[in-house]
Amino acid sequence: MAKPCIALLVVISVTVTIPRTTQSFDAENWATRLDARKETVTNIQFYFHDTVSGKSPSAIRVAQATATEKSPTLFGALLMADDPLTETPDPKSKLLGRAQGLYGSACQEELGLIMVMNFGFTEGVYNGSSISILGKNSALNPVREMPIVGGTGLFRFARGFAVAQTHWNDITTGDAIVRYNVTVVH
Repeated sequence: MAKPCIALLVVISVTVTIPRTTQSFDAENWATRLDARKETVTNIQFYFHDTVSGKSPSAIRVAQATATEKSPTLFGALLMADDPLTETPDPKSKLLGRAQGLYGSACQEELGLIMVMNFGFTEGVYNGSSISILGKNSALNPVREMPIVGGTGLFRFARGFAVAQTHWNDITTGDAIVRYNVTVVH
């Protein structure tokens, strides 16, 4: 019985150590193109348009707790978003990208949202690059700060912070336009 087990271990170890020849990219060349000694600080400002009302909302509730409707903060509500990011507060201004992700009401005493968002840029030098935000958004505070935890493209290895400031909101519908001032180290 020991011989079949040894043979199986040899097959497994050979299988594990055989390098793949069909990689989708050359990891070694990719890594050498990155210059880890140089970092850039980039500041970007844009407007986030979150529409939860009307015929074509950009954010929709996908889940909620049984007690959510009784909560003054909608505690337990979870929304999925695909919000436009524009150059100015005017919804018809130049589209810079999209904020895609989710946010949920995570506080019982205040309107505190947990934000898990990817800001993907589709215009200019940042076209095809993105930054990721993960943190608490105290939505009723005039100014709030959230961490940037990563990025792609030009923002690969990103870290930093986003300062959000409500430009306009409609208390009855929940729609809002928020100015983001983002500082990214990459």
